[in-house]
Amino acid sequence: MPGCLRDRLFLAVTLTAIFSADFYFILLPKLRSMGQGSRQFCSCGSSNLTLPWQGGLATPRLSNWTSVLSLEGTTTDPTDGGSKLERLFAHPLYNIETPALGPEERLLQVEQLVEYYRRKVSHWERSVHAVAVSNVTVIEHEVTFDPGASWLKFHLGINRYALYSRNDPAIPQLLKDMQNMTVVSAGERWMDGISKFRGCCLVKPSGHHLKLALKMHNLAKAMFKPMRQQREEETPEDFFYFVDLQRHNAEIAAFHLDRVLDFRRVPPVTGRLVNVTGEILQVTHNEDLRAVFFTSPANNTCFFAKCLYVCKTEYAVCGSPDLLEGSLSAYLPGLSIGPRISIPNPWIRSYTFTGREEWEVNPFYCDTIKQMYPYNSGNRLLNIIDMSIFDFLTGNMDRHHYEIFTKFGDEGFLLHLDNARGFGKHSQDEMSILAPLSQCCMIKHSTLLRLHLLARPEFRLSDVMRESLQGDPLRPVLTEPHLLALDRRLQKVLRMVQHCIRRLGRDEVHHELKHHHPNSNTANV
Repeated sequence: MPGCLRDRLFLAVTLTAIFSADFYFILLPKLRSMGQGSRQFCSCGSSNLTLPWQGGLATPRLSNWTSVLSLEGTTTDPTDGGSKLERLFAHPLYNIETPALGPEERLLQVEQLVEYYRRKVSHWERSVHAVAVSNVTVIEHEVTFDPGASWLKFHLGINRYALYSRNDPAIPQLLKDMQNMTVVSAGERWMDGISKFRGCCLVKPSGHHLKLALKMHNLAKAMFKPMRQQREEETPEDFFYFVDLQRHNAEIAAFHLDRVLDFRRVPPVTGRLVNVTGEILQVTHNEDLRAVFFTSPANNTCFFAKCLYVCKTEYAVCGSPDLLEGSLSAYLPGLSIGPRISIPNPWIRSYTFTGREEWEVNPFYCDTIKQMYPYNSGNRLLNIIDMSIFDFLTGNMDRHHYEIFTKFGDEGFLLHLDNARGFGKHSQDEMSILAPLSQCCMIKHSTLLRLHLLARPEFRLSDVMRESLQGDPLRPVLTEPHLLALDRRLQKVLRMVQHCIRRLGRDEVHHELKHHHPNSNTANV
């Protein structure tokens, strides 16, 4: 018995020593970390996810950034009514002070832009005179140049951080103007920064897009994409992404989502009912466009594209009998004054029926990308991941290229253009769109903060989007299933980030976005 007692005593002492060592060296540091973390994280409502505190969000010259991100101080009852959208845009995350902008941070200067468009007026007057002496009969509208026009203010507001500032009054005014401005010309030759197309349509061998360049009475230009699919229709399951139709309502919704996410990289877009006879056929100087108008058996006015592929009456769009709804996207400044370049997306998809790209078969593909210029330094890769999150929320699989303004160099933001292939399937979440996030396991800290915020019940992405889209003339822009899909997809993004954090640690996943500012050493945004 004495030996047995000694063995038991020895075992008890050993276990006590092991537990003490574990507590001191392992459990105690974790408890301390959790204690510190309680000051760095706050509840995210019913999502069971946590929202990082303000300490990790680097921002430029934060004179208004003291305790502003104390989200625990947000005591709004989600059931108290009122505008969730207004509360969202009043939140400190959406009121961060940006750096003072010098000439190098702005895309254009006032004198440069005014002189450019004065030359446009002279060119227009000469073209009108040339048409007047020809046999083409068109309705001529007076064209005026207004230096205070909202679209000019939009162009002047473009800077190295975004297409427009958060509270730029020119943007809502531009949306209103595009809904009402008189169309003076349609379907002329145009350049979109990638390639040049004849007349009114961009067509690929694998698909077809019909869109018109419309010029307004004050020389504003907008891209008109007509309705091709009813809102209630989903993309057929057997359709490849590269033969999918373009949806006008997807362009509208993408602009609103981009603004709600605070990216501000989509040019302003609004819906509009266009009279295809009075506002296209009777004002166009383009004989190719005039030649493709016809009257359908239902006595509706229709037109199709005159180009190399699939340009037949069965691909036409028709008014009812003349009115046709579509999206109007504000043009960016001309390439001669605001040059930009198009760059292939590193996660580009195969545009064949059987092909696969390297990223689809190589789980370590991002390690290769991180070694390549321009993704081996700066913000470009983080901007790609922002874009992939945006595309995942909309369901857009067709992001084969992206564009940047050349003036801002490698650190310029990515333009989120051509979003009409989004919102095709509300019942499917295409996880492959998130490959940049899942493979790189990186995300901007500021982006993650806003995503968490939009997952909270007092804001909720679907609710603020529903409210934002109510301001468009073509409401409802999205059906309810598409709005609810936004919430579901947002949770999947957050879960993917949480998985990355558990695997790699928070410091490896959260990244600060940095820009070089000529008036200081480094400014964070």
